[in-house]
Amino acid sequence: MSNFVDECNINVKGGDGGAGCVAFRREAHVAKGGPDGGDGGDGGSIWLVADRNVASLLAFRDHPHRKGDNGSHGSGGNRHGARGRDLEVKVPEGTVVLDHASREPLVDLLHHGDRWLAAQAGEGGRGNARFLSNKRRAPSFAEQGEHGEERWLRLELKLMADVAIVGFPNVGKSTFISSVSAAKPKIANYPFTTLEPNLGVVRMDDKFEMVLADIPGLIEGAAEGKGLGHQFLRHVERARVLLVLLDLAPWDGVTPQEQLDVLLAELGSYRPDLLDRPRLVVGSRADLVPEHDFDGLVVSSVTRAGVPQVLGALTELVREARLNTPEEEAVTIHRPVGSEVSIGRLDDGSWNVVGRAALRAVALSDLTNEEALEFAQQRLTQLGVDAALRRAGVQFGDTVHIGDFSFDYEEDE
Repeated sequence: MSNFVDECNINVKGGDGGAGCVAFRREAHVAKGGPDGGDGGDGGSIWLVADRNVASLLAFRDHPHRKGDNGSHGSGGNRHGARGRDLEVKVPEGTVVLDHASREPLVDLLHHGDRWLAAQAGEGGRGNARFLSNKRRAPSFAEQGEHGEERWLRLELKLMADVAIVGFPNVGKSTFISSVSAAKPKIANYPFTTLEPNLGVVRMDDKFEMVLADIPGLIEGAAEGKGLGHQFLRHVERARVLLVLLDLAPWDGVTPQEQLDVLLAELGSYRPDLLDRPRLVVGSRADLVPEHDFDGLVVSSVTRAGVPQVLGALTELVREARLNTPEEEAVTIHRPVGSEVSIGRLDDGSWNVVGRAALRAVALSDLTNEEALEFAQQRLTQLGVDAALRRAGVQFGDTVHIGDFSFDYEEDE
């Protein structure tokens, strides 16, 4: 069973807000004793947080749902409901979040501590004490809690590594990374041995450390999805340096130069800027070919011949690359909540009102209560919904939708 998952779907739902309370205190000479219903508590939001201690997306494969706590309801005596706790969902560094339906990238959680608001919690409803006014001395209504935002997201992990090791299948990548680090990939003598990337940390004598990623073997056509290459090419994107291993003893007779041509073509086809990345080209499995005409560094991971030279060259390239790409500080990203009112025309000729404040005005109100209905209408007018409908060209008798609430449009007298 694989313990590495680099893509998955996740369902996130913010907690619902608690309902406001309708209550009246007992007080002589005050209508119904005076309103003292407390507000409901806000729900808890869902945050995705990059964490260097999380290695893959395995936790979401069989359990994709994450939900924030609901807020508590308000009560009499102006007691407000408790706020629901936010939920922090930890993901690996380098996790890209996409919209599930459109596959549009939403955020890139690149560094440890990066935070993104994935699902906004619902706000708590206001208690009837909030609606006291000179004209409304005994409000008999309160707001319901707002439902938390719910959405499906797509998560894709792009490994964070200093060096990505690329090459044909069975070229010796797994053997190399296992010989220079504590990584223990499966190793055998057949194509596509490696079905998942492997990370290894190399520590040099001067305490310098670098992270190597063994990328599953690429074949011609990988950038177009042939074989398994396309699935893993994205893990090359984060690497500062590319280590290209060429098989000096290919079982299929493809020469090192032909291998290099194919690999560079695939990398360039996937992302042209990968060809500008610092790279070290090394002949691999030199122990099987004592005599060769390869002009460059060669290595045998079995005998370790050439390993110190390759690690030394990689160290210099990684040092230089790190100087050119300084670490960035962690960021917190709040998604703006659209509050502007907009009007759209539906296929059946009816009209649809969009905007969080307008939706809240009707969704949180008990529209079977005459006072609550009147307040909702006043609130929509204050938000400019009536004016926006007129500008959009709504006619007398047209059907207008605001969330789950629908009505036939009439001009105010």
